[in-house]
Amino acid sequence: MRYFFVLFMWTCFTSLSVGQITITGYNHVALTVKDIEKSTIFYRDTVGLAVIPVPKHLQAIRSWFRIAEGQELHLLADRREAVTNNDPNHCHFSMTVTNADAVEVHLKALNVKYLRQQRFDGIWQIYITDPDGYSVEFNEAK
Repeated sequence: MRYFFVLFMWTCFTSLSVGQITITGYNHVALTVKDIEKSTIFYRDTVGLAVIPVPKHLQAIRSWFRIAEGQELHLLADRREAVTNNDPNHCHFSMTVTNADAVEVHLKALNVKYLRQQRFDGIWQIYITDPDGYSVEFNEAK
């Protein structure tokens, strides 16, 4: 019985890529923004992401950040409409943090509005809104 269960679990986890696209990781999220400078300052100074140099010919319309090794955030200039699907419980992207308490202290020090809630499994989540209205989540690791 134990062998069957292990075989079943192995089949479940390894069959996700059989006959489908094999995903090896997440590369980047791209957001279109109204004001590239304002959003760059927000993601650099408020969120604390490291800036990745952008080629000179793209600097006026792009801003790139490192979230973690091999994971990036790309800001693209030229947003014309307001972000309307910005309910944090629906449309958002999330970054893993080690300690939600430390994030909360940082946001309070910067006078940034936030929503803190506890997920069904006890994990703390903190949501903020960027200058364009995108919801950004800081999610504690399990």
